[in-house]
Amino acid sequence: MEALKRANHIRTKRAQLKRDLKAGKVRAHTLLIDPPEYVMTAKVFDLLLAVPKLGRVKVNRMLNQCRISPSKTIGGLSERQRGELVSLLTR
Repeated sequence: MEALKRANHIRTKRAQLKRDLKAGKVRAHTLLIDPPEYVMTAKVFDLLLAVPKLGRVKVNRMLNQCRISPSKTIGGLSERQRGELVSLLTR
């Protein structure tokens, strides 16, 4: 039961984060630089889809350019991948 509570809590925090990303309250590059604990297991692809003006095609293109698998989690990004993605997002 404790694991279920924790999972639900993480899901609600992520949902709020995606809403904040869509509204422009939070920047994706700041999340990638210093991600909170509840975001570490989220997929990079899903996080980037919540960013305004980024759809499936642009996100896939960005991930291919940075040599990142669409199924990669934020916590699983290497420093090189994280840096390349941040530089693309800040353009």
